[in-house]
Amino acid sequence: MTASKAQKAANGAEPHPVSGGPVVQLPSEFGGLVAQAWIDLETGAEHLAVSSPIPPTDGQAPLVRLHSECLTGDVFGSYRCDCGEQLAYALEMIGEYGGTLLYLRGQEGRGIGLANKIKAYALQEAGLDTVEANEQLGLPVDARCYKAAAQILAEMGLTHIRLLSNNPDKQNRLARAGVAVVEMVPTEVPSREQNIRYLQTKKDRMDHRLVLGAGSATVSAGAVGLASTPFDHEQD
Repeated sequence: MTASKAQKAANGAEPHPVSGGPVVQLPSEFGGLVAQAWIDLETGAEHLAVSSPIPPTDGQAPLVRLHSECLTGDVFGSYRCDCGEQLAYALEMIGEYGGTLLYLRGQEGRGIGLANKIKAYALQEAGLDTVEANEQLGLPVDARCYKAAAQILAEMGLTHIRLLSNNPDKQNRLARAGVAVVEMVPTEVPSREQNIRYLQTKKDRMDHRLVLGAGSATVSAGAVGLASTPFDHEQD
């Protein structure tokens, strides 16, 4: 049993079966990153860990982003959500300050799948919000599971992290799985006309830590212990 598996067992949770592949170079616009594919041996889902070789400074816990797959936002640049822009922002932060982004596949539409997400979009266009649309379809508001993600982080030695997220539910679920989130680092990007209702619903009904005001476009890096200058989330 590896040290990470022993720690998981000590926390009272059975290790979730995952298998990691080789670490390879991933040069990108966000810097010289490295990538490692992971397979959830229980579901067959394939995930990708993208990391910076830069070590955490001043003894701080590493930055980590759990990013749920969003084909429409991540690939096609949809403005209906903020997923693609959060992905780019998190990679920018990790490329600059070190850390890891775990790209979680099979979590489209908060776990309901691509086809159901498009059905939910149709209901939203008829007037429902993102929570109501899922409920109308008889689907969970959030069907994601983070057991594999927590085990991958443990296998990578990332058991104490600073989580790049606006969603406290991720913090709570990781804690139950044995990964301690010592700090939540916000990843809010500016809202758009096309997604403001969606973001307002996440804030009001899903407890996401969003500002959605004039100050939402800039996060003070000093407030999260990263740098003395602010990060501007500029949008094209």
